[in-house]
Amino acid sequence: MAGTTTDRDEFVRLTDPYRRELLAHCYRMLGSVDEAEDLVQETYLRAWRSYDGYEGRASLRTWLHRIATNTCLTALDSRTRRPLPSGLGGPSQTPEEPLGAPSTDVPWLQPLPDALTDPASVVAARGSLRLALVAALQHLPARQRAVLILRDVLAWRAPEVAALLGTSTAAVKSSLQRARARLDELAPEEDLVVEPDGAADRDVLDRYVAAFEQADMDALLLLLQDGIELEMPPHLEWFRGHKDVRRFLEPRVRESGRVRMLPTRANGQPAVAMYERDTDGVFRAHSVQVLTLAGRAVARITVFLGPELFHRFGMPGTLS
Repeated sequence: MAGTTTDRDEFVRLTDPYRRELLAHCYRMLGSVDEAEDLVQETYLRAWRSYDGYEGRASLRTWLHRIATNTCLTALDSRTRRPLPSGLGGPSQTPEEPLGAPSTDVPWLQPLPDALTDPASVVAARGSLRLALVAALQHLPARQRAVLILRDVLAWRAPEVAALLGTSTAAVKSSLQRARARLDELAPEEDLVVEPDGAADRDVLDRYVAAFEQADMDALLLLLQDGIELEMPPHLEWFRGHKDVRRFLEPRVRESGRVRMLPTRANGQPAVAMYERDTDGVFRAHSVQVLTLAGRAVARITVFLGPELFHRFGMPGTLS
C-alpha cells in the first residue's frame, strides 16, 4: 500500500494503542523479548501494507492479533523452543562444585519486564505471562500453542480460531484439550489468571533484598519454601530443595555490602536487578532475578545472568 501521509497518520493513531498488547502476545508465542519486538514490527509492516483492504468485519484489535499470530507461526517454523534449565533435565546433586561453562548455544527463555506491557490490557491475563507458564508453553507445538493462547488468554471463540488457522472448529477444540492436558503436566500449579497480592509481594521482596545485601543466610533461608528451586540460565545446573539451595548459596552470600539490589518486576512477578561490588568499589550489573512466590515464601528463583538485560529494565549498568 502506498498510502498518503494522512492514511499513515490514521493507521498509527488507530493501531499504536495495541503495540504493547501485541508484544505480550508475541512473547507468549516465542519466549523471547528480542524476537517478540521484531515480530511486532513485522506485524505492523504487514498490517500497513494491507490496511486499505481492512473492512472492519472484525475489530482492529482482532485483526492485528490475527496478523501477529500468523507472523509468529511463520517465525516458529525456523526456530527451536526457548527453555529454562529445569526444562532440559533433572536438578544437580552437587551444589558445592563450581558451575559448568555457560551453554551459550541454547536459545534461553528471556524475562519480560512489566514496564514493556500495557497494564490496562494485560492485567486481567497477567497470569498468562508468568515465567513458569511461558516456559511450559514452549513445549507445545506452535499451532497448539496458538490455539491455547487465543482461546484461554484472548478469549477468542473456537470458530474464530479455526478461521485463522484454516482448520475446523472440532480440530480447534481437540487441540485445546490436548494443550491444556500437556500444560497441566508441565506446570500443574500455574493457572492462567493469578491475582497478585501487591502488599505481600513487596514485603517478601523487601526481606529478600535485605537478606542478600546483609549476607544474612538465616533470614534468607526463612523466606525459602521447602521445595525451593533455583536456576541460572545460561548454566545448565539447577537446584531443588532447601538443603541443596542452601549449600549452593552459602559460599556465595558471604559478605555484607558486597551486593546491591534494585526492585523491579518481570512477567507479572516481583524481581530484582542485582549488582556486585568490583575491586574498584563500583557495583556492576550482575543478574536479574525473578521470584515466584507461594504465599509469603519464595518457591523459585530464576537468575538471568548478564548485564545485557539491564537496559531492558531501565536499570543502569553500574552503581557508585
